[in-house]
Amino acid sequence: MNLDQYLPVILFILVGAGVGVAPQVLGALLGPHRPDQAKNSPYECGFEAFEDARMKFDVRYYLVAILFILFDLEIAFLFPWAVSLKEIGATGFWAMMIFLGILVVGFAYEWKKGALDWE
Repeated sequence: MNLDQYLPVILFILVGAGVGVAPQVLGALLGPHRPDQAKNSPYECGFEAFEDARMKFDVRYYLVAILFILFDLEIAFLFPWAVSLKEIGATGFWAMMIFLGILVVGFAYEWKKGALDWE
């Protein structure tokens, strides 16, 4: 069994792990160790926390994030389509136009329902 082909992969993994671990180890070993009350206290944006860390987030945040991911991924289909447009011809063009039409209808529906409003 010839494992010479895997040497670059193993080397890549080792270098990646070294780049990730070495700064942390160097910081822990060479960094200053002068703890005081201010450094060890919990804070939030420079001041003491005033609420429980397990507070509920507004569902609109998640909705906007999911909609962004959804439309972003659908738009990502345009890049391979644009590259192969000459090979797929008119059938591929009209298939993408139908896809974009459905995308626009979905976007208009979300806009009309107010899912993109951040009152």
